[in-house]
Amino acid sequence: MQKSECHRDVQLRNRVTDNCDQRTSSSAQIKHRTIVQQRKSSSSTSSPESARKLHPRPSDKLNPKTVNPFGEQSRAPSAFAAVYSKGGVPCRLVHGSVKHRLQWECPPEKLPFDPLLITLAEGLRETKHPYTFVSKEGFRELLLVTDALEKAVPLLPRLIPVLKAALVHLDDEVFERGLNALVQLSVVVGPSLNDHLKHLLTSLSRRLRDKKFKEPITTALQKLEQHGGSGSLIIIKSKIPTYCSIYC
Repeated sequence: MQKSECHRDVQLRNRVTDNCDQRTSSSAQIKHRTIVQQRKSSSSTSSPESARKLHPRPSDKLNPKTVNPFGEQSRAPSAFAAVYSKGGVPCRLVHGSVKHRLQWECPPEKLPFDPLLITLAEGLRETKHPYTFVSKEGFRELLLVTDALEKAVPLLPRLIPVLKAALVHLDDEVFERGLNALVQLSVVVGPSLNDHLKHLLTSLSRRLRDKKFKEPITTALQKLEQHGGSGSLIIIKSKIPTYCSIYC
């Protein structure tokens, strides 16, 4: 009996030892895997690539792959802005305490209208300061010179498409500048504008659908009729049948 009990004790101790060894081995394996995972995680977060993702460098924003080629900063300057920056428009904006004004390099009377008047008309489509003011005011002041009629009439075939581009522009302020410029031109050239008037009235007819432009367009049409004579009324009625003559 003693030998049998001793044998069982030995077997029991062996089983306990085996279980302990298995638990120790399993614990060591788990600990090893944890250390390996921690090292991988640490190395991945400390790598240069992951660091750039977490903290992008300022230069990364300028990468051509991420820059929108049609963004505002990548747009080339407009034709008028380019000419103005190179001194091609002989006037500069003078900021006043109340009103701005233009300072001409020489009296407008001595300036050739070709191509200055057309350049200023192209500037009517600008949407940024100071180009908006320079083009609008420059166009108006140039047409005030004493011999403006003789200088402006030969330019009408080239001037009308430029004014039309302003009148079909989606920006409301650009349209208003184009409308005012058209009236100013009509005051100067009178009936000479009639041959070109039909090319401009379609855009005016479309804008008449907008209530906020109904009054200024109607006033402009009345000015065109007033300075264009009876011939202008026929042209206006052919494009805008609802127009009522100022002489009715």
